[in-house]
Amino acid sequence: MRANIHPEVKDAVVKCACGATFKTKSVKDEIHVEVCSECHPFYTGTQGKAKKTGNIEKFNKKYGFDKEQA
Repeated sequence: MRANIHPEVKDAVVKCACGATFKTKSVKDEIHVEVCSECHPFYTGTQGKAKKTGNIEKFNKKYGFDKEQA
């Protein structure tokens, strides 16, 4: 590696819009983010569950095959 061309890596503080902070390594002193692991819906468990219907079930429901045939 060539000398004196790489930026200096130092301790940085990451600040989230929710108020959470944590430390990491970066070439910047401070990093501001909008979403972190403490406020993101995926990590907090508030994310809505997507309906897991397969294509066959969708087809059967669309054309009325899901109802009992007498």
